[in-house]
Amino acid sequence: MRFWIVAAAAAASVAGLVGASFVSPLAVAAVTAFLCAVAAVGWPHLLGVPARKSQSTAIGLSAIAATAAAAFTPGPGYMVWFPGAVALGVSAVFLIQLLRGTGQSHRLESTLGASSGVFAVALGSGWAAADRLPVNAAGTSMMLVTGISVLAGLAGLLPRWPDRVAAPLGLVLAAAAGCAGALLLPGVPVLPAVLVGLVSGAVLVSGRRLLTSREAPLNAAAALAVGITPVLAIGALVYFLDTLLLS
Repeated sequence: MRFWIVAAAAAASVAGLVGASFVSPLAVAAVTAFLCAVAAVGWPHLLGVPARKSQSTAIGLSAIAATAAAAFTPGPGYMVWFPGAVALGVSAVFLIQLLRGTGQSHRLESTLGASSGVFAVALGSGWAAADRLPVNAAGTSMMLVTGISVLAGLAGLLPRWPDRVAAPLGLVLAAAAGCAGALLLPGVPVLPAVLVGLVSGAVLVSGRRLLTSREAPLNAAAALAVGITPVLAIGALVYFLDTLLLS
């Protein structure tokens, strides 16, 4: 099932986001927008539904709009336009199905699946928002700790072990990496770093479970979407946790 493509896509995504955080918030937003576009292209392939180009466009444009809003909206509510961007994306998905006309195949699956894709991919805008928070604006330590936690969680999930072994291992490694990063890097509190690691690990574990339970094979576009989308989803969670615990 192209498991290594999925893992490589996830690792490259988080590495690109963390690396961009050492450049500027706009660089993070640019990398996020690129990842949203790639995930949007692959999402309909993952679902195996028709009207792939139009639905990819709806998913990608709504996610890029959410990312642009997070990058340029005055603070402190950097994600205030996120619900509006998602609403526009879901409306576009419904419009696409109406234009396809009645009697078309997989209309319900396309509507529900593409709508979930709009939400999941747009969550990536949280990375652009998180990098603008004071804890990251003064430096990139928290972003770096988050990236380390995600990579550690991925490492625990790579072996083809049963979920009852891999899931706890991924959670423990992600949380432990967050704790270690907080102890080694200045200005990062231990408890928030551990919680971010746990949440990141939980998202990755859920993504792995969905992947291993899938019987149909993945093409390259779908594999990239499976690898990138959980990393994007972590962005919004990181933003809200950083806001709650470090602001």
